[in-house]
Amino acid sequence: MAYEAFAGVYDALNEDANYDALFCHVRGVLNAHGIQDGIVADLGCGTGELTLRLAGCGYDMIGVDRSSEMLSILREKAWEQQQNGILLLCQDLTALDLYGTVRAAVSTFDTLNHIGPLPQLRQAVRRAALFLEPGGIFVFDLNTPYKHRVLLADNIYEIEADDAYCIWRNQYDSAAGCTHISIEISYPDLSERDTECFDEYCYTLQEITDACADAGLHIEQVVDGEDFGALRPDSARYLFTAVKERMEERSCQD
Repeated sequence: MAYEAFAGVYDALNEDANYDALFCHVRGVLNAHGIQDGIVADLGCGTGELTLRLAGCGYDMIGVDRSSEMLSILREKAWEQQQNGILLLCQDLTALDLYGTVRAAVSTFDTLNHIGPLPQLRQAVRRAALFLEPGGIFVFDLNTPYKHRVLLADNIYEIEADDAYCIWRNQYDSAAGCTHISIEISYPDLSERDTECFDEYCYTLQEITDACADAGLHIEQVVDGEDFGALRPDSARYLFTAVKERMEERSCQD
């Protein structure tokens, strides 16, 4: 998914998202692992709300997204906030190349659900792990199967902002393990409309755990991705903290 038409109105239509709470949680996880500076990659950074908050507290940020439109908006925001040191890369996460290692990576707001069927998720996790320093951490979230079955399901949502109106239609496909989504965006002052269609895939906890293990990542913690408390049966989002194993740890396991 590129979010081409959606990029220009993404922030307005996503204004209820609590980026401050997410930033506080992510920064707390980084600090708890002794990562208070250095290079951090935001994978699927979108318009950069989390990227900019992390840059503002001293991390050397890399923002990665497959949407050039999203990255263009992030670039404008960075210029306005005088955060000109952020490296922006337009890449597919299954072919990620950071040109060097990073101390940590983050991927939030269900970026990884858009990757594709399970083999593509596994590939994206492997690529992320490849560029982590040994002992580095990967903080990422995913929408839960419950959210796909119950909250997205076959529901239609209307999202309204000052300069755009969005109709979000879902069609849950249990056989394919994904939700087919179509978005129609209209603008109060314009006669034109934009549409986008994409799929979000869902994965079980075991599938995610196995994907991390295959990439040399140990899942240290899983919490509710919205209130950051304990997981519940009706949690809509997982939030994982995974640690890259050091070579000696992998050798002992082998």
